[in-house]
Amino acid sequence: MTRKRSEGTVVNVQPTDKEFTVRLETDKRLYTVGEPAEFRCILEGQNTPDRYFAVSWAFNSSLIASMGPNAVPVLNSEFTHREARGQLKVAKESDNVFVLKIYHLRQEDSGKYNCRVTEREKTVTGEFIDKESKRPKNIPIIVLPITDNWVVKVPQHHQILPQGHLESSISVEVASNASVVLEGENLHLSCSIRTAGRPLGRFSVIWQLVDRQNRRSNIMWLDRDGTVQPGTSYWERSSFGGVQMEQVQPNSFSLGIFNSRREDEGQYECHVTEWVRAVDGEWQVVGERRASTLVSITALETGFAVTAISRTPGVTYSDSFDLQCIIKPHYPARVPVSVTWRFQPVGTAEFHDLVTFTRDGGVQWGDRSSSFRTRTAIEKAESSNNVRLSISRASDTEAGKYQCVAELWRRNYDNSWTRLAERTSNLLEIRVLQPVTKLQVSKSKRTLTLVENRPIQLNCSVKSQTSQNSHFAVLWYVHKPSDADGKLILKTTHNSAFEYGTYAEEEGLRARLQFERHVSGGLFSLTVQRAEVSDSGSYYCHVEEWLLSPNYAWYKLAEEVSGRTEVTVKQPDSRLKLSQAQGNLSVLETRQVQLECVVLNRTSAASQLLVEWFVWKPNHPERETLARLSRDATFHYGEQAAKNNLKGRLHLESPSPGVYRLFIQNVAVQDSGTYSCRVEEWLPSPGGTWYRRAEDTAGQTAVQVMRPDAALQVDTVVPNATVSEKAAFQLDCSIVSRSSQDSRFAVAWYSLRTKAGGKRGSPGLEDGEEEGEEGEEEEEEDPTERTALLSVGPDAVFGPEGSPWEGRLRFQRLSPLLYRLTVLQASPRDTGNYSCRVEEWLPSPQKEWYRLTEEESAPIGIRVLDTSSTLQSIICSNDALFYFVFFYPFPIFGILIITILLVRFKSRNSSKNSDGKNGVPLLWIKEPHLNYSPTCLEPPVLKSAREDDVHSLCLKGKMPEGWLELGRIMKI
Repeated sequence: MTRKRSEGTVVNVQPTDKEFTVRLETDKRLYTVGEPAEFRCILEGQNTPDRYFAVSWAFNSSLIASMGPNAVPVLNSEFTHREARGQLKVAKESDNVFVLKIYHLRQEDSGKYNCRVTEREKTVTGEFIDKESKRPKNIPIIVLPITDNWVVKVPQHHQILPQGHLESSISVEVASNASVVLEGENLHLSCSIRTAGRPLGRFSVIWQLVDRQNRRSNIMWLDRDGTVQPGTSYWERSSFGGVQMEQVQPNSFSLGIFNSRREDEGQYECHVTEWVRAVDGEWQVVGERRASTLVSITALETGFAVTAISRTPGVTYSDSFDLQCIIKPHYPARVPVSVTWRFQPVGTAEFHDLVTFTRDGGVQWGDRSSSFRTRTAIEKAESSNNVRLSISRASDTEAGKYQCVAELWRRNYDNSWTRLAERTSNLLEIRVLQPVTKLQVSKSKRTLTLVENRPIQLNCSVKSQTSQNSHFAVLWYVHKPSDADGKLILKTTHNSAFEYGTYAEEEGLRARLQFERHVSGGLFSLTVQRAEVSDSGSYYCHVEEWLLSPNYAWYKLAEEVSGRTEVTVKQPDSRLKLSQAQGNLSVLETRQVQLECVVLNRTSAASQLLVEWFVWKPNHPERETLARLSRDATFHYGEQAAKNNLKGRLHLESPSPGVYRLFIQNVAVQDSGTYSCRVEEWLPSPGGTWYRRAEDTAGQTAVQVMRPDAALQVDTVVPNATVSEKAAFQLDCSIVSRSSQDSRFAVAWYSLRTKAGGKRGSPGLEDGEEEGEEGEEEEEEDPTERTALLSVGPDAVFGPEGSPWEGRLRFQRLSPLLYRLTVLQASPRDTGNYSCRVEEWLPSPQKEWYRLTEEESAPIGIRVLDTSSTLQSIICSNDALFYFVFFYPFPIFGILIITILLVRFKSRNSSKNSDGKNGVPLLWIKEPHLNYSPTCLEPPVLKSAREDDVHSLCLKGKMPEGWLELGRIMKI
């Protein structure tokens, strides 16, 4: 039974006056979750733009939204959230069309949708009053899950009739054309519905597939109106006719799956729903039935295998061999198989395609199969997919490994091709054997010694060969002791072409090589003209025998190496000799030093000499290059010249051949060292290049550069001075002699004080400190502590002033040799010893100043009197008063006492003169011994008194009380 549907015709009935009609439309009624749905409420009437209409949308008799004449939608609370998220929209598309759009359907959106249109009339007060209202028939839709794993469920508004009402009496049977089919074959299924009586209504049928993973998917859907829709995963196949569903009879439905695939295997289920029209005209579900059948699909690649065989794995040149590619199992003609022969030549690691039998029966040659095309035949059997490859006139280019690759193809529903499987056969190795060689080369060894510029004659002899048509390639090598392998000099190919090796290019031998092939054909000669020392080595030849192959290509049959010829090329004997005379030189700075290098003998008059001077510096074990005179008479400074500023101070001259003199002008101390020269003798090689033949070093000359003797002297006789407080005292530093008129001086003044714990107190110590005992031994370290007052450098730069004298110093240079430092505002703390130190600086030849020597003056004693001193300090601080008080009274009182004693004794003598005259001894008084000085500055002193001790006691404040009392009386 065949069902056909004619094209529809639209009939529009135009209303008159105020009449209008409403129609509800949608694109389809079966959806999946996530798809969009659009409902259009179409208003038809006269002058609709000038009239006012209100529209409301309902879902399952529940209000969704309403829209007044102002076209502003008002949604209920449930759909307001969806509209806010952009999932739903209610709008007025035109004056006659109102739309409800759901952009993302949910499964709970399944149900009946409807719209209601109410005409409103505007009063004179601007208010609207409702007039006529109309609504079309409901449109039910079903929303399926997106996974396709659904079973038809009756929506809430499609209730199955309860007991006592109509009941479904249908049964369903499913049958297939085969339970097991080969992949690619067509699958036909039928779903038969049986009823107990006449059918009550209509049927909707869904074909579903449950695969081996128990996943359910919809194949096709036929609703009760006869509309067929494919499932989501079968849309594309259905559009190409790969899946078809048809209602064969009112109670029979068929499903056809063409060109089946592996994923089509599983349980096919037919789901039937019976519908009847209710009293209100709505369709209701009476009942549901389902049936299924299992279908297995055998994959095409099952048992697919390829085998390669050959009966002749080893052949010789010009023989033929066959290769067979056997494919199993045997496939029908609709299943194409492509076969490719691949080839891996001997010595390579990769296969390349040789020839391919394509799936459509064509032959396609590979990119690198040009050598096979003229000698290769390929044949495919009609009864099978086996392919045979036949190769004639075999040569070594056909030797290697062969492999057969088969590909199984399947045509898809859209006429595209899918490669189902690929199988690779075993490897077939074909060996193509060459003729047995008879090549023999002479293995004799020779030794050859010669002098430069003589030719080197080398021979290579072939004793036997395989064929009279053999050609030979000869490669000449040289092996040096420093090399692991020999280096190629020259190669002559089998077609007599010349190729120079890397050694000939590197050593420049091309112009000196001469090759010769003798008439006999078995003797080859190589001559190296104008031999050089670098040509020494071990020479040999490498012979290759070449024959013409069956494909007219030359191939190398064999190769052999000859015996070696040891070649030694000598240079002329060296006769270079330098003077070995030793010398010692001592010079003063700024003078000139002459160094001589004399060549006594040389190897050749045509040789060129390179002269180099170098020096060993004290405390430097390695020598440093001073200057170099190159072979082309170019003078170069060495690294030592740059370090010691010798550039501009070196001068070279050669008064006669072989005599070289180097002058160092304006020498300095750092020029001291041991000097010598080294000479290299260079000879021209046969190739025109120069090489160093010999070298020799001359005797050494020790040079010592001395500085001028130091003659600095500073005046050491400086008087002490006593000044009053707040006065100024001067410290003169006088230079008696200098070492040079170019010298400069650095002058520094110091305060000398004895360190704590020293042997003696410093003259500057305060009163009350005790003097150390005289018997203590002197300490080894210097007890004097130096404090710098002021220093002036040789560049007239002043150093910082000492903190006790800061702001009280004044420097004067009275003459080039006299420096004066004046200390202003003297205080008792300035009492002490002072000295000046002088450093003499001289300029070096490099205009750098260095210190030659230093000298220090004698200490200068300075005493500062305190204006508020006691009588003791006044007496002790004035030498004249000190002598007047302590030394002048002694002789005066001594004279008085002597005078009194003389008077008394004379009076007694006069009274007793008679006694004396009568022989009675007189009383003699021994005078104390006095040292008297006729000058007033040196009063007489008792022999028993020590002037130094008294003066010391005076300074220490330990005078006897009688002497102090006498001082007070004299002061009064």
